[in-house]
Amino acid sequence: MSALKAGIAALAMSLNVTALSAVSLPAAAAESVPGYTFGSADLPRSPVSLEDLDLLKQTLLFTDEDTAHLNLAGEVLADQIEDVLDVWYGYVGANPHLIYYFTNKASGQPDMEYLGRVRQRFAQWIRDTTAADYDQAWLDYQHEIGRRHHRIGKNEVDAAPSVDHIHFRYLVAFIYPISATVKPFLANKGHDAETVEKMHAAWTKAVVLQTILWSHPYIREGDF
Repeated sequence: MSALKAGIAALAMSLNVTALSAVSLPAAAAESVPGYTFGSADLPRSPVSLEDLDLLKQTLLFTDEDTAHLNLAGEVLADQIEDVLDVWYGYVGANPHLIYYFTNKASGQPDMEYLGRVRQRFAQWIRDTTAADYDQAWLDYQHEIGRRHHRIGKNEVDAAPSVDHIHFRYLVAFIYPISATVKPFLANKGHDAETVEKMHAAWTKAVVLQTILWSHPYIREGDF
């Protein structure tokens, strides 16, 4: 963790801007999170069916026990979300090839307003992930998240002047840091090691599942 925090400070010094960890906004109700359209009637239906989703869950060995442990993880993380986001934003900020995707295309500098809006949605994503409510509305929103990473939809919701595409390789590569860095937070509430492991395994499966769904816009039609 200390290396990541050092990365935040280094980024702030090199760019002469506020550290990314300070891009923090008060917790808000989901309906007031900028650009958060989960459950909106305007969202197109996911091209992935609920039956396909069930088969993916089976392939990932995702069970009702995982759902229960994700829900528990949500309780554990509830008052730690800002700390988790500090770590994630520090990780991104310490890597120029990752912060690039949040830069102003004209200036090449991080777009702090864009980062702040994304951070609020990231916080809500943690809550949605641990809710483990895999219904049609959730499935449709996963497709929307995928669109927002791809050139067909990136920057639309925020009208951000940022680069217009996140390369697929980083969606996959992000699975490990987003999974590994959560584990210490899951251990912060006094649960035994076995329970922490089960919460972490469930979280990791959920991240893999969502990354698969987000990849749909990147895959040639018929190949998903």
